[in-house]
Amino acid sequence: MTANGTIRYWAAAKAAAGTAEETYAADTLAEALAAARGRHGEELARVLARCSFLVDGRAVGARDHAGVALADGGTVEVLPPFAGG
Repeated sequence: MTANGTIRYWAAAKAAAGTAEETYAADTLAEALAAARGRHGEELARVLARCSFLVDGRAVGARDHAGVALADGGTVEVLPPFAGG
């Protein structure tokens, strides 16, 4: 069963996506971000390459996005990069 939840975009990611939030249907962060890139194009792809991510309030950091599981009803926050983070 595929997880369904919400992606929230902030700052430049919000501008590039043209929306503050949308739903995901994906099992991993990599799948959710690939679908978002497919929906919103190259500008969002460029911005996502520089963003930081929180999944259900926890920082993803340098972990491989394919290994970050998403929960049903979860939230992915797409944030501008943090200084030093």
